[in-house]
Amino acid sequence: MAPDATGALPASRTEPDGSAVVRVLSYNIRSMRDDEDALARVISACAPDVVLVQEAPRFFRWRKHAARLAAKSGLVVLSGGATAAGPLLLCSLRATVERTEDVLLPLTPGLHRRGLATAVVRFGAARLGLVSCHLSLRADERYAQAGLVLDRVAALGTPYAIVAGDLNEKPGGRAYTRLTGTLRDGWEAAPRGGEHTWTPADPHQRIDAVLATPGVEFLGCGVPPDLDPADLTAATDHLPVLAAVRLPAPAPAPDPVV
Repeated sequence: MAPDATGALPASRTEPDGSAVVRVLSYNIRSMRDDEDALARVISACAPDVVLVQEAPRFFRWRKHAARLAAKSGLVVLSGGATAAGPLLLCSLRATVERTEDVLLPLTPGLHRRGLATAVVRFGAARLGLVSCHLSLRADERYAQAGLVLDRVAALGTPYAIVAGDLNEKPGGRAYTRLTGTLRDGWEAAPRGGEHTWTPADPHQRIDAVLATPGVEFLGCGVPPDLDPADLTAATDHLPVLAAVRLPAPAPAPDPVV
């Protein structure tokens, strides 16, 4: 059995009023070029309900690679992959899926194509929008993409949304600040575990994050402290970010006036 990496984060649950505690994992997997079994063990040990992946396989037989990783991790593929230029969404069977959409962002000539994997899911009575992103290495394009991410969040039309990914920028940068002007940073709201996500061998920068709209309650967010260090260094060149969030149930509809 894989080691328990949940630390003090709450387990997933649906409460009697329909509110839900959901475990959200963000992870850059470097196109699965490293140790795939170690990668699957890390994901499984985090016990996520949803995984917002960056740098999923994009080329030959990419769907088979994504499906195999999902199966090894006890999850299913939700959306994304090559059709979103790398971002991918995985989920457990706990999620009820309403819709998915892969979005390609404008291409700057000479730079890597970027995109978003998006979905609307339900946990208990709560509807949740998801956006997995991997922002540009170039500052001006990254700033523009942050605005497009916020536009996509607004277009989801859900009471709650989570954006997670490799932002390629530390807190305080222009793109990061643009995002956190609207979204809450999970690490800032409820730090739990490690802060720095790059690199596994020498963690010294926080460039990966889980962000959420107002109303999402962060119960803890950070790099899980109890993961196998050997698996972390073998799996990919980033560390995972795990958050537990609480999604309040929607207020009941008022009685009709007769």
